[in-house]
Amino acid sequence: MYLHSLAHAVPSNSYSQADCWELLNQTGQLESLRPASVSLLRKVLLNPNSPIDKRHFALPDPEKYLSLSASELNHAFEAAAPALSIQALNQALERADTYANQLDALFVCTCTGYICPGISSHIAGQMGLNPHIYLQDLVGLGCGAAIPTLRSAAGFAALHPQARIACVMVEICSAAFYLDNDPGVLISLCLFGDGAAASIWSGKKSSKSHYRIGNFDTLHLPEKRECLRFGNREGKLRNQLSPAVPDVAAGSVESLWLRANKPASIISHTGGREVLWAIEKQLTITPLQDSHSVLADYGNVSSPSVMISLERQLQSKNAAPWLVAFGAGFAAHSAQLVHEF
Repeated sequence: MYLHSLAHAVPSNSYSQADCWELLNQTGQLESLRPASVSLLRKVLLNPNSPIDKRHFALPDPEKYLSLSASELNHAFEAAAPALSIQALNQALERADTYANQLDALFVCTCTGYICPGISSHIAGQMGLNPHIYLQDLVGLGCGAAIPTLRSAAGFAALHPQARIACVMVEICSAAFYLDNDPGVLISLCLFGDGAAASIWSGKKSSKSHYRIGNFDTLHLPEKRECLRFGNREGKLRNQLSPAVPDVAAGSVESLWLRANKPASIISHTGGREVLWAIEKQLTITPLQDSHSVLADYGNVSSPSVMISLERQLQSKNAAPWLVAFGAGFAAHSAQLVHEF
């Protein structure tokens, strides 16, 4: 499957970590936490050496996020996710010199909300896509979902080489913000942001497609499921994040990396700074600069992260990176991009 274009979109409103601390104070809900929990939030958000410069949130009135009901959060997700997806997809279509109604398939992944019919249906209706377009939504794969989504699209491309295929990864993490005394929940509140990535592909090479993706691989560790997953509390999504995640992620990435014969050029899901450091140490590689850069600019935007990092690398150099993403499951996924002249 050949890449024609990449693009991403984030909400217009951005917030520094210090801004987020002020917003938390404005909610009045810090009073419900133990002093140690408030101290942890203050330490992370006001850290002068924070790996995150800013994050973008799609929902209006961020000071109200923590007081919204489950129904209100899901309604907000239903409005924000298609809108942000369309922003990214329009940019990708323009870069590929393709019209929306020329698409033959649309694959969309998310984990931060649920609507039925899925986001793909909303995108198709609002953009006027071909009524015969193939739509597929992948839900529940967490931060690692971008690569399984591409793998599904590659299967479609193998059956339909002439098809023009769009892949969209979108997460409205602000619709899953939660506050309690669990350290993992608090770190999640300090880490995640909203974003979308879109890419255009086809099964046949053209003058505009110089990169082919393949050699997909996956590692599932269901015994580590409780390290990283969404739970549900009174209808709200609540992120479960264990301190073991950096080591589990690094070990999983190493396993896939060895199976791929130790590729030198790597693009990783951002995860968090400790996660990236753990991967760099485990593989004894130089810093994953594009992944660190995306983390600084947007925070962890979950499934779009690895595609935004890829877009950034391809803009700066003619590389053929190995992609790796990981998340709930615990699962890790990889693929190889090949540069064809």
